[in-house]
Amino acid sequence: MSEGEANDRVQVVFQLEQNDGWPPVASERLWAVPVGVDLVRIDNVPWFVRDLSLNDIVRTHTRVDGGDLEAVGKVSWAGNCTVRIIPYESGRFSGGPQGVIDIFLPLGVRAEGIEQFGMIALSVPPSADIPGVKGLLIRGSEADWWDYEESCIGDVWADSKPR
Repeated sequence: MSEGEANDRVQVVFQLEQNDGWPPVASERLWAVPVGVDLVRIDNVPWFVRDLSLNDIVRTHTRVDGGDLEAVGKVSWAGNCTVRIIPYESGRFSGGPQGVIDIFLPLGVRAEGIEQFGMIALSVPPSADIPGVKGLLIRGSEADWWDYEESCIGDVWADSKPR
């Protein structure tokens, strides 16, 4: 991201549907960069918004009640996958998100941790070692290190075999 883009970033509000208290928030604010009239490019990995990934293009409108930008819908997918990990409190990675982040970074992913909810969000671009990422996710789940959710994936992800 260029310095100009960093200064032009805006926050976009996404309303969330909750089911049995999950997600633990009613809305999520994501950073975005305006790319056209009522269009933005998502500029951080979503925590709770489903079917959305880093660099996706989203249509917005300005809310009349507070002036915030609110998401209307996804216009195009950038090709990145979003996967969320929640480490088990008694597992190998119970000390915080950094240990999980550190083992995924060499596979070509972008990862962010959020201590408040004990989660890690992965952005997996098509250039990442997708079979390696999938294999590590499965091994960690089978070893009771974490649970994970494939929130926004595409054919490249679905068609790759874990290793």
